[in-house]
Amino acid sequence: MTTNNVMREITPLTPSDCFTIFSRNKKKFDFPLHYHDEYELNLIINAKGAKRVVGGHIEMIEELELALIGPNLYHAWFTHQCQSEDITEITIQFHKDLFDEKFLKRNQLSFLKSMLERSQRGIVFSPETILALKGRILNLDKKSGFDSVLELMSIMHDLSISRNMKMLSDPSFTNDKFYYNSRRIERVFEHMNANYNKQVSLGEVAKIANMPEASFSRFIKKRTGKTFIDSLNEIRLGHASRMLIDSTSTVAEIAYKCGFNNISNFNRIFKRKKLCIPKEFRETYTGNRVFI
Repeated sequence: MTTNNVMREITPLTPSDCFTIFSRNKKKFDFPLHYHDEYELNLIINAKGAKRVVGGHIEMIEELELALIGPNLYHAWFTHQCQSEDITEITIQFHKDLFDEKFLKRNQLSFLKSMLERSQRGIVFSPETILALKGRILNLDKKSGFDSVLELMSIMHDLSISRNMKMLSDPSFTNDKFYYNSRRIERVFEHMNANYNKQVSLGEVAKIANMPEASFSRFIKKRTGKTFIDSLNEIRLGHASRMLIDSTSTVAEIAYKCGFNNISNFNRIFKRKKLCIPKEFRETYTGNRVFI
């Protein structure tokens, strides 16, 4: 993976720290696109119209924003159309192993484990969840020592059981694994991921799942909420997004390399899914080129 144009942030956390909190009031967003080894929970207040970039996902934010970003996932917020000059931002960063793998296997931690896995694609929380937890996040730096660790764990648990959280980036952009509790679906997604640059037919994936085409169509929609074509296009868009950032190939070359057989179809699907055209997506990243 090349990350020449994305800054790797070395956070100030030492191995003996549990987590760190930065609280600040600011007039604009000026930190470039970046990634780091740690998890990050970011609360932003009063920045409606700012633009959030997480992996391959770009979106304008509302008045209240709370996002959980997994380790080594590209992310940044940009001023964009935000008019406010009184933005509050609280950033909490903690080590990958703060919640140890063995610890997360315990029954009581199942929701937290699931949320941390999903954060590899970036998660935003619902306005109701933010309102319920905002005060505790704002006051976290008033606590100290063990109390603050307990409070962070409690906040994370409450987030993990909250309703209507939304994942952001395409799975293929973040090299996430597909887990649908179905070996058939996993095999199909592995095949699509390996062959996204070729023509992939419903017939061939139905054969991999060992099902008739019509049954497989219903099966994949029921298991994933998406049709076969939508699933394949999402995988292709994930790879295309990565190539737009990491290569100098033209948009047309990338479209063909990712299995789209015509450029206008690629542009149309890209815009529908990402709310911008490929050229704008590339500019969002290359406008913040930092060499480390």
